[in-house]
Amino acid sequence: MNWLRGYRRSLLRGDSLGALTAWALIVPECVAYAQIAGVPPQNAFYAAPVALLVYALLGRSNFLVVGATSAASVLSASAISGIGSPEEAVGLSAAVAVIAGAVLIVAGLARLGFVTNFLAEPALVGFLFGMALTIIVRQAAKLTGTGSGDGNFFERLWTILRHAPDWSLTTLTVGLAALALLFLLEQFLPRLPAALLVLVAGLALSSGLELRQHGVEIVGKIPAAFPVPHLPGIPAADWLALAGGALGVALVVFAEAYSIAGRFARQHGQDVDADREMFAVGAANVAAGLVRGFAVSGSASRSAAAVGAGGRTPMVSLIAAALILLTGAFLTPLFTDLPEAVLGAIVIVAVRGFLRVGELRRYARLDRSSLWVALTALLGVLLFDLLPGLLLAVALSLILFIAGAARRNVAVLGRLPDTARPGSGRGALYGDTTMHPDAQPVPPVLVVRPDGSLFFGNINRVRLAIRDQVEAADPPPTALVLDLSGSYHLGVPVLDTLEELYEDLQRRGIALHLAQVRARAATDLDRHPLGTRLGTQAHHPTANDAVTAATRST
Repeated sequence: MNWLRGYRRSLLRGDSLGALTAWALIVPECVAYAQIAGVPPQNAFYAAPVALLVYALLGRSNFLVVGATSAASVLSASAISGIGSPEEAVGLSAAVAVIAGAVLIVAGLARLGFVTNFLAEPALVGFLFGMALTIIVRQAAKLTGTGSGDGNFFERLWTILRHAPDWSLTTLTVGLAALALLFLLEQFLPRLPAALLVLVAGLALSSGLELRQHGVEIVGKIPAAFPVPHLPGIPAADWLALAGGALGVALVVFAEAYSIAGRFARQHGQDVDADREMFAVGAANVAAGLVRGFAVSGSASRSAAAVGAGGRTPMVSLIAAALILLTGAFLTPLFTDLPEAVLGAIVIVAVRGFLRVGELRRYARLDRSSLWVALTALLGVLLFDLLPGLLLAVALSLILFIAGAARRNVAVLGRLPDTARPGSGRGALYGDTTMHPDAQPVPPVLVVRPDGSLFFGNINRVRLAIRDQVEAADPPPTALVLDLSGSYHLGVPVLDTLEELYEDLQRRGIALHLAQVRARAATDLDRHPLGTRLGTQAHHPTANDAVTAATRST
């Protein structure tokens, strides 16, 4: 709340314009995303103001606007799929939001915000691309006036195409016209709220031309929506059944919100705290779930629109929350004649930003492995649905991390010329011989350094690489200096393998010396039998000291 105590009236005009712009986007998207989530439209009006208020009070980003998003909505729908009846969707969706929010709150308090660093960007790009295609094919059914059936992306697409003779030409015309108008407004009048203008135009045409009488599906009556506390009211067994899906929702809503908050923070010279954002987004989801809402996240489009209109503080969210409260309480009857095809068009345009073809091309040009990761995640979503696709994206991210950490280069170090100043008391410096051609090896001592931290996943590779360096050295070394400056901690598997290396070197008549052992790593070493076998005389503060000692001993 520091921002509110120091709030300046000069900011109110820009924040008010930003709030009006956000409101103009939130209102039509509330109706659209509620349908994606499988709940009545009024439930989006329950969640939106509460989520905005809670995040404004707890979040650290000045620019993030939270609420229902395509990713959160479709993941929420996927999480409740097959659990309970359609009539129970409201309670199930609310429970997903509560579980996901509680997970984020606990994770934020435990300072686990760093976990988002392990969700590889290519995997996320592929997942979101597949998610957008899944949403588009489901909304395409509204544009044609037919159902998309069940199944994965390809099965739904085939169902729509197979029923082409049954398409409603009137519905298709309305949907395509809405799409065209949205694209034209965004292209030529980008500062106007295109979604709101198309929604108003659709309402006017639907009412004036009585499109319902021509076979066009409409939203129907939306009850007045004012958020009041309400427990999800579902059986305990359903809570357990929702837990797995809710974890996926928690991961995506936080990754989405934090990436957006971080992007705007960098643009405006600010920082956001991952742990605090995790807590705030979690609290917003719990609050939304406790008023019969569904999962919420950060919205890139609304945040960008609010900033573009002049919004600079969380006051944007507070004003927007008040406007949505008024809309839900008094203006919901206005949406009765809204064509479903118009809603479908609004959603399709809203998610097209996830179709990052340019990013896939960049991967193809610069990093083929990233391209294959993105395409694998994309196909996983299209073939197996969203939650399995998300798990595949997470698994790919972990594989990439482990594979990257397991690849450790072992550099051979040489003495850099002219680095020891006479009378300074400072010894010569050592550098990688492949990076510094003038670095001179110091036979019969071999100096090596693993470029990175050692752990159970890479230590055996490092041991084998060191063995290869020993066998390739000419003349054969009489001592090996192992520089451990990259390792701040030495686990038992690492020390066990280093002991194997020590024994192998002993059989070859080669002494082992350690250089630049960090304080924590030195403590770990002292507790292990290897520390006793080496003795303190084999520990050296620098590579130069180790080389000097090894030379004297030989």
